[in-house]
Amino acid sequence: MFQNRAESLALALPAVLFAAVIFIVPVVILLSEGTRAADGWSLASYVSFFTTPLNLTVFIRTLKLGAMVTVVAAIIGYATALCIVNLPPKGRGRMVGLVVLPLMISPVARTYAWIVILGRTGFINQALTGLGLTDEPIRILFSETAVFIGLLQLFLPLMIIALISALENMPRDAIPAARVLGANWLQVFWKVILPLTKEGLVIGGTLVFTGSLTAYITPAILGGSKVLMLETLLYQRVTVANDFASASVIAMILIVMSFSANLLLKRLATARAKR
Repeated sequence: MFQNRAESLALALPAVLFAAVIFIVPVVILLSEGTRAADGWSLASYVSFFTTPLNLTVFIRTLKLGAMVTVVAAIIGYATALCIVNLPPKGRGRMVGLVVLPLMISPVARTYAWIVILGRTGFINQALTGLGLTDEPIRILFSETAVFIGLLQLFLPLMIIALISALENMPRDAIPAARVLGANWLQVFWKVILPLTKEGLVIGGTLVFTGSLTAYITPAILGGSKVLMLETLLYQRVTVANDFASASVIAMILIVMSFSANLLLKRLATARAKR
């Protein structure tokens, strides 16, 4: 399309400059706050963050919930995607539309719906008391369980879409061939489906994990001040404490965790493919 490489780079230069000025420069300035000190550069802010019990608890909680949401989303996503790709084309299109539909609804509205369901007078507590399983409503809101449910519902469609795309690109005769050779369904999934759809799993896992780490609305509404996560802690440090150094540390931790998750998933997928 272009006569030489210099011409293509020149055409891309305005977009690169725009992205650098609008996105990259502000992020670099923010992240530099965590290493800035009166006498130069220091990692004291990072040391202080990880030696504070509250910060360490929030970090572990965020990592744990992100990992749990990703694993459960992968399990449900594979089951759902396998069912969808085996449907006739017309039914497949309808089911994909139903999967995509929640993404068109505001996360705020989707999260507030869980308050109606999980509240003390919500559907779940009414069902439990009506069946005689409990004498009084149980507290589900403002707990890690509520945050987990909200994040899973929020990001599960991304995992399903990624896995559907990967399964549709898989050879149609791979599963029947494995079954004819005597493999049971567990062996078919572990030795055929999983290796052939590893790219979809990496993409879906990265989207779900990083989304769970960086989501603010859902943890803030369903967890409140009792279940702090890194993103809600970041918001408090900026708006309440006006502590940009600590906020910079949290932002850098979130970035590192996101990239590390992607690299780990790629490494696991590569290792599995080699075996």
